[in-house]
Amino acid sequence: MTRTTCCVIGGGPAGIVLGLLLARCGVEVTVLEKHRDFLRDFRGDTVHPSTLRLLDELGLSEEFSRLPQRRLDRARLPVGVEGRWVTLADFTQLPAPYDHIAMVPQWDLLDLLAGAAAEEPGFTLRMNTEATSFIEEGGRINGVRYRTRDGETGEIRATITVACDGRDSLARGLSRLGLRDFSAPMDVQWFRLPRHDDDPDGGIGRMSEGRFSLLIDRGDYYQAAAIIPKGTDSQNRSHPLEEFNETLVRQFPWLEGHSLVADWDDVKLLDVRVDRLHRWHTPGLLCIGDAAHAMSPVGGIGINLAIQDAVATARHLQAPLRRGRVTREDVAAVQRRREPVTVLVQGFQRVAHRRVILPALEGRLDLRSAEPPVPLRVVEHLPWARRVPAYFLGYGALRERPPAAAMR
Repeated sequence: MTRTTCCVIGGGPAGIVLGLLLARCGVEVTVLEKHRDFLRDFRGDTVHPSTLRLLDELGLSEEFSRLPQRRLDRARLPVGVEGRWVTLADFTQLPAPYDHIAMVPQWDLLDLLAGAAAEEPGFTLRMNTEATSFIEEGGRINGVRYRTRDGETGEIRATITVACDGRDSLARGLSRLGLRDFSAPMDVQWFRLPRHDDDPDGGIGRMSEGRFSLLIDRGDYYQAAAIIPKGTDSQNRSHPLEEFNETLVRQFPWLEGHSLVADWDDVKLLDVRVDRLHRWHTPGLLCIGDAAHAMSPVGGIGINLAIQDAVATARHLQAPLRRGRVTREDVAAVQRRREPVTVLVQGFQRVAHRRVILPALEGRLDLRSAEPPVPLRVVEHLPWARRVPAYFLGYGALRERPPAAAMR
């Protein structure tokens, strides 16, 4: 049996950021990650202005700048049939140097954060270690049981356990937390497409033919997404792959002549969910990030939200954890702080599902028409209006500052 002050389940962005912040505040923390490394494709690779600012506050911006990355300055939609573009969000209007979204492989970001955390004497990262059940005694969670990839089993007891293990979190098996599920009309197929130097840059969306596709500039390739009606992935895969590629060329004509998707195995499915727990906590346990609220990929803000959850958690819990006693009020304060933001963002995503995604998938919204919808024309003719979505996507509705003890 091992003892720690804070046991964090999940070594994603929220879990590693929380571990780093708490360790810098003098709290003993152990992070459990079930995989042997951070190498997973098509995880969220967006580092938003709020996270860029956090890295700066933690003294990690110089190391971060050395990571391979692509700068995303704007999000655009091609409209009409004459090569017309509308800029939806212009991040360059945000205060420098946090005036862009950095596209960085998530494993590189996690390696950077984990390396910084490893410099703290109270931080432990256990890879290949999966939390299998909670240690529950007298109605309180007192840690977790785990199993390693080599078959070793054991227990880690903790003053507080924080679930950062995503929307399939171990904590979601606790019925007393409750779950509110909002149906999503879509799933997402992720894949890569080659990009040439003279191809369009930035983030590019296309709505036509009852399809909604997105290209994200990653330098020599696009990270591509095909948004499809919920539950239709297997039906799509029953069709010849050539049809899939032909549709992409019709949506993005400059792809003609490129080597596109070669095998259906190269197309990965994201089962989109939008939900949140009624209660994020129970004695001895707190849920944050996707464990507390699964987000739609609309806006690409799920990672930003999860990291901000971690920052708020560290700020609220670092003092109680140093004292060795965390009360119900301490963990409830985290939910009170972060739940309104979650409700707001999920509300925005649900409106986008209803007003944009569903009409696009049903063929009722086609931006090849001569004139774009009124909201797009407003953004096109009023450049200052591009700052509003840029700020919302970049910082969210509420900015969190890390504990002073964690800043460098």
